[in-house]
Amino acid sequence: MSAISRDEASAPFFDAAAGGQLLIRRCADCGHWTVPYTRMGQVLDRCPNCTSARLEWAPASGDATLVTWTVVHTREGPLRPVGVVELAEGPWLTAPVDADPASLAAGMALEVGFERPGGGEPVPLFRPAGG
Repeated sequence: MSAISRDEASAPFFDAAAGGQLLIRRCADCGHWTVPYTRMGQVLDRCPNCTSARLEWAPASGDATLVTWTVVHTREGPLRPVGVVELAEGPWLTAPVDADPASLAAGMALEVGFERPGGGEPVPLFRPAGG
């Protein structure tokens, strides 16, 4: 995986991730939580619930539940699973899952960790909770 790089809009996310904290966006008007990145190439600059422009970075618990996953296979063998996780705050994220694919099950409790692919910025990955 190549290195991830920051820009001005993502700097708070990466600064928090470097300290082991997951930040996501929260609407200051209605309290709706949303993902920290773009959707279909569009930057999320408004709340998808109430359309307020007052989205702020807020700490997430890092607790999640596995919704679904896939394991990409190459000629060299299987890669680490990639999952869709539901954060305790509600939004769904797509992220690597650091676990044996045979141990995964829908509804499994996960917790966030961070890695630096290609030596770049820290990005979230999820591991079985308590493990």
